[in-house]
Amino acid sequence: MRHVYECPLRWSDMDAFGHVNNVVFLRYLEEARIDMMFRLAREAASDAFTGGSVVARHEIDYLRPLVHRHEPVTVETWVSKLGRASVTVSYEIKDNTDVYVRASTVVVPYDLESGRPRRISAEERSFLEAYVDDSFDNRAPTGVR
Repeated sequence: MRHVYECPLRWSDMDAFGHVNNVVFLRYLEEARIDMMFRLAREAASDAFTGGSVVARHEIDYLRPLVHRHEPVTVETWVSKLGRASVTVSYEIKDNTDVYVRASTVVVPYDLESGRPRRISAEERSFLEAYVDDSFDNRAPTGVR
């Protein structure tokens, strides 16, 4: 199963060349990840990720330029690796015809009180397992799957 987030484009997302700036794509990924891991996870388990989490790594492949338009792009999000103390979240930013970005983020649950990483709780793991798809190769050739 993949989480689907409809992300609006903002005029301020464009750079001097008329397409979405590379850094803005990370914001799109963040919006989708937060919607999945915080809004949906907390609906499933009220204490999921309440202790905090940190991003340990981003990997992103820019496949096509995205220009401003009024229609949102779709950010599909899934879990490509689930460890004891980290989760790798993968993404595609796309529309009906094109994939613009493929990316992944390593997220580490974090204990804000102690200032240290922590293990993924049983409730968090149960939620994340529903989104596991480790068969997708993030480096696959360009094109909609």
